[in-house]
Amino acid sequence: MYSEQQQKQLQQLTTNLLSTQAINVQDKLAALPVVDDLHQVLKYHDWRYYVLAEPTIKDVDYDYLFDYLKRIETAQPDLLKPDSPTQRVARGLSEDFPTVPHTVPMLSLAKAYKPDDLRDWDTSVKKLLEEDEIEYIIEPKFDGASIALVYENNLLIRGATRGNGAEGDDITNNIKTLATIPLSANFAKAGLHKVELRGEVVIHKKKFEQLNKDRAAKGEKLLSNPRNSAAGALRQKDSSKVAERKLEAFIYQMGYAANNKAENQLYNLATHGKSMQLLYQQGFKTPLTSANDNSNVLQGMEAVIEACNKWQAKRDAYPYEIDGIVIKVNNYKLQDIAGATSHHPRWAIALKFDAQQAMTILEDITFQVGRTGAITPVANLKTVNVAGANISNASLHNADFIKDKDIQVGDTVVIERAGDVIPYIVRSIPEKRDGSQKPVEFPSNCPVCESALEKPEEEIVWRCVNMECPAQVEARIIHFVSKNAMDIAGLGKDIVKRFFKDKLLQRIPDIYQLPYDQIQTLDGWGEKSVVKLRDSVAASKDQELNRLIIGLGIRDVGGTTAKLLAQTVTELEELANWNEEQLMELPDVGPKVAANICQFFSNEQSLRLIKDLKSAGVNTHRKESEAASEGGQFQGLIFLFTGALQELKRNEAKKMVEDRGGKVVSAVSKKLNYLVVGEAPGSKLKKAQKIETIKIISEAEFLEMVD
Repeated sequence: MYSEQQQKQLQQLTTNLLSTQAINVQDKLAALPVVDDLHQVLKYHDWRYYVLAEPTIKDVDYDYLFDYLKRIETAQPDLLKPDSPTQRVARGLSEDFPTVPHTVPMLSLAKAYKPDDLRDWDTSVKKLLEEDEIEYIIEPKFDGASIALVYENNLLIRGATRGNGAEGDDITNNIKTLATIPLSANFAKAGLHKVELRGEVVIHKKKFEQLNKDRAAKGEKLLSNPRNSAAGALRQKDSSKVAERKLEAFIYQMGYAANNKAENQLYNLATHGKSMQLLYQQGFKTPLTSANDNSNVLQGMEAVIEACNKWQAKRDAYPYEIDGIVIKVNNYKLQDIAGATSHHPRWAIALKFDAQQAMTILEDITFQVGRTGAITPVANLKTVNVAGANISNASLHNADFIKDKDIQVGDTVVIERAGDVIPYIVRSIPEKRDGSQKPVEFPSNCPVCESALEKPEEEIVWRCVNMECPAQVEARIIHFVSKNAMDIAGLGKDIVKRFFKDKLLQRIPDIYQLPYDQIQTLDGWGEKSVVKLRDSVAASKDQELNRLIIGLGIRDVGGTTAKLLAQTVTELEELANWNEEQLMELPDVGPKVAANICQFFSNEQSLRLIKDLKSAGVNTHRKESEAASEGGQFQGLIFLFTGALQELKRNEAKKMVEDRGGKVVSAVSKKLNYLVVGEAPGSKLKKAQKIETIKIISEAEFLEMVD
């Protein structure tokens, strides 16, 4: 960004400003050149400190210069510029983050897990582009929070979260607190009027450790991991608090670039590597180590694989959390030819690193009761950091899992985060036992209500069969209000637990009789939050029937089956008159699901629940929007999708079928008409091949049918 000569000049200017007596801030004529000098030196020292991590000025001297500029701007408001270093922290609270559209969609990335996946992808890219060899560029895949930045006429005008890829939340004020994001950049020098950049907000590992040390000293709750801490900080309502998290942003892509005529200028930059060099020169923090860094530009896939192996080896030593390597076609014109699906660009792929593992001690086991009465053993672990997250608990699933893994209380165990997310116990290490370990004793009675546990012959899970078990009741309420069910905002898991403990909620129908006056007197609640909760509860009464069916928590009835049932009946209570044989005539409903549905609707407590919800004004009728399409292209046909689809997202494919009158199921049966096979299809393909009546087609053939 700065030449050696420019840096010498700015260092000298810094010395001059620190040694020269401060001007009278009321003298505007004298203030004009000083404001310009202060802008230059403060931006320079921000770059040295936040981007290079090589400061050349003491903190106390920087603070003096910053306060000096602030005093001038306070005395002379018309000298305050939008890109002034003092404008990084926006004051005041933001109640809501408005939704804004991205200039171009922020797509996901296709995934690879081993070198052969990359070789297969390389083959498909070369075939698509009709090239014998491809020049690739690789970058670390940062494990943080994705953002989009828009610059217009050289000024940062908007920062947004990734959101759903098409639109995200406007968090401009919070973005401005990140010192690694310039408030202005000279894009005009490159002939650019408007650009949209993509980046990842992260926290340096050492800064994250220090943050937790500081929080521990204050008696505050520790932050779980850098990724969640970064994402949570970006949605703070008070921008001044965002700066406390020490966030940084790596910019990894120029998604859009246009001149004054709104013409695409990416071609003029030629390659992704050159656009990164331009951004580095403008003061952005990028994966590059210098403005002329070409070490990540590689010819051919074998060179890429070798470089990825080196990155995996140094993953732990890298100062930021990364969970893979992103490989991109470097040339912009070739990227354009390759194009994209609705889910991901065809010119890029992410190689995911192997799950990181650690050893720790399994100190104890607790047994939790779920909403269906299932008893789940949970390992209480000596806290260990795995892939940037402090892990203290992990599910042991069931008694068979414990037996197969030969797990005892007090064992040393190997733990990893499956997909770098979910804690998973890989194995125990019996050779480390010293005689103090104890075999796991599975309870014979419910740990909450003490009812005798039962284990049906065909199941591997022990269950508490007492429907009034407090743990089950609480879990059913949490499920009922969840986003996939009745979607009642303001009634999250922790709030339900609090209301249940305070006896404000004892049954699901109590949701519609909440004592709002009493709630308003509770800590953390005010008039505004109570009104929002009341409105959300009222709105849930008008949800579609399939959401209510999901909310009832019938065992093995998920979203697909709930929609099917809602399409089949006009009123929920009609299902009480259906027998198992009738239910099994429906697609995707087998003996087990049919038995569970019949059992639910023959239970007096279930029928009373539905009656009470209906009395409270909750919709129990099928809405017009839920009616199955009649006379469509796929009327009467049943589809199942398996494997990774390349052109479509799974929900898009499902909607295509349903919009044309067909149904989508989740399991192979003789009722199935079409199995649509993507990459790595698994066992469903083998099962379908044994049934002659099922037609097995590719994703491309499915799209031809749709067209």
